Amino acid sequence: MSTTTNNLTDRYRKQNPLEQYPAPPFPRQPQNRPGSVNKMEPEPDHGEESYVGFGRLEGRKALITGGDSGIGRAAAIAYAREGADVAICYLPSEEQNAQEVIKLIEAEGRKAVAIPGDIVEESFCQELVEKAVSELGGIDILVNNAGRQTAVKKIDELTTEQFSNTFHVNVFAPFWITKAALKHMEAGAAIINTASVQSFDPSATLIDYAQTKAANVAFTKALAAQVAERGIRVNAVAPGPFWTPLQSSGGQPQDKIEKFGSSTLLKRPGQPVELAPAYVLLASQEGSYMTGEVIGATGGEMPY
Repeated sequence: MSTTTNNLTDRYRKQNPLEQYPAPPFPRQPQNRPGSVNKMEPEPDHGEESYVGFGRLEGRKALITGGDSGIGRAAAIAYAREGADVAICYLPSEEQNAQEVIKLIEAEGRKAVAIPGDIVEESFCQELVEKAVSELGGIDILVNNAGRQTAVKKIDELTTEQFSNTFHVNVFAPFWITKAALKHMEAGAAIINTASVQSFDPSATLIDYAQTKAANVAFTKALAAQVAERGIRVNAVAPGPFWTPLQSSGGQPQDKIEKFGSSTLLKRPGQPVELAPAYVLLASQEGSYMTGEVIGATGGEMPY
């Protein structure tokens, strides 16, 4: 779909949000981490057919971690349709999903850069930024989105290995990547971190994940204060229950997948495309007076 607005999709027409997207019950659908969007039932809507751009990011250059699926995929599609060139980072095992995103970006006439690798390694995080800058010709937008979430019923079952890996993916990597990216950013640039409703109201089964998301919020606010004088804005998005492979590949127990999102006021999980406008706003000049902020999208109820 091009960035023209002559043929608006149903997504932009007035409708009942309770009925706009699928609601539970859902079938159990366990996947091995990191999961695939193509194996989810129903498949998530990332905006492949529904997102319409308006040129709000014309000429920008964006790097998105976890850009192959879920929220990162939705942001990548939206950014391309808003006029940005986009580099996405993802695990090598997610190549199929990543190539789907690359084709969607290129279909908009934008440059697409695929960078597979594991952000648990500081050296790769530095290489990631340098390659993105080299291939795109700079970096105006950084989206720290990749994350790890694994539900554990009791703290006795939470291993040091899992605890450490969750922090490396969710806390260390955004620090390493942001530190490297800031060397290339000029006034008008934007950094967007994916936090979570878990930052403020943690679930009992997500002790390690919730701590990392709280850290993301603190990082956002502290960094915003540090780089404001450079004309760089830093914000975060805090999603509630969104229908992504993160959930079905261990992020939630399968009994919760069956009723995922049912506890919200809207009685369903959010679709990744429903978060895309928040990432566009924070990246564009329309969000020029927003920094150190956290935008929530929880379906009206916490926690999940």
